[in-house]
Amino acid sequence: MSQVFHAHHDPAEFVPFEVGTVQWLRRNGDNGNQALASGIWQITPEQAPEPFNLPINEDETIYIVSGHIRIEVEGQETFDLTAGSMASLSKGALTRWSIIEPTVEFFVYS
Repeated sequence: MSQVFHAHHDPAEFVPFEVGTVQWLRRNGDNGNQALASGIWQITPEQAPEPFNLPINEDETIYIVSGHIRIEVEGQETFDLTAGSMASLSKGALTRWSIIEPTVEFFVYS
């Protein structure tokens, strides 16, 4: 079992995701840990021209490398996240995402 997961941001390694594309660093189940996954997500306004609902099925922590997204949390506030912003969303949160600018995001599911 690998105890270290390592990658470089490589456009050739991105694969289709639910919306946008992802380069996985670690997938759920790697090294026996079903809850943990991480990678880089890319999305453009053209790939998601309208806001979309995204129920949070796992705890998710994100860091915006570049770009701009807006996350509305049902019953709470709206967050505008730009380069350098971080957020941590709890499992069960009901969210609505708007892609304002092409965005690169590092994420961790746990």
